[in-house]
Amino acid sequence: MENTLKIHIMLNHLYQLFDRDLRQLANEVDLYPADEALWRSAPGISNPGGNLILHLCGNLRHYIGFRLGQIDYQRDRSAEFSRQGLPRAELLTQIDLARAAVSTLTSLSPDSLDETYEEEVFGHPMTTGFFLTHLYGHLRYHMGQVNYHRRMLDA
Repeated sequence: MENTLKIHIMLNHLYQLFDRDLRQLANEVDLYPADEALWRSAPGISNPGGNLILHLCGNLRHYIGFRLGQIDYQRDRSAEFSRQGLPRAELLTQIDLARAAVSTLTSLSPDSLDETYEEEVFGHPMTTGFFLTHLYGHLRYHMGQVNYHRRMLDA
């Protein structure tokens, strides 16, 4: 199989994984017993589920949607951790917007994975492929925290 086709398939796989997990995140939001529970603190957890969800959505909308997909977005990272009390419906809307942002992966050129990502997020250059892999790990890490937060509140 030609290398360009393999890379195109890899971009599609990344999109499918991000989209699947964002759908799972929306399901996690629905499993909270009430809107207020999304914002309730739990012992040993510094960020409630609602803030983690805002952070994940802001992160993906900025680094994938804005940077790679040229979707207009102005990130406010501090608000991702300071906003409180948003209704469940607003969090679900933010997840939908993040899903739209990651859908731009399907339109990237195969060469883009080997190109240097335009922002030095870690203080040094990295390829777009490397950074997308990092972003997927970041999504999974915080999704686990959201799940744990919800289950702690159920206990």
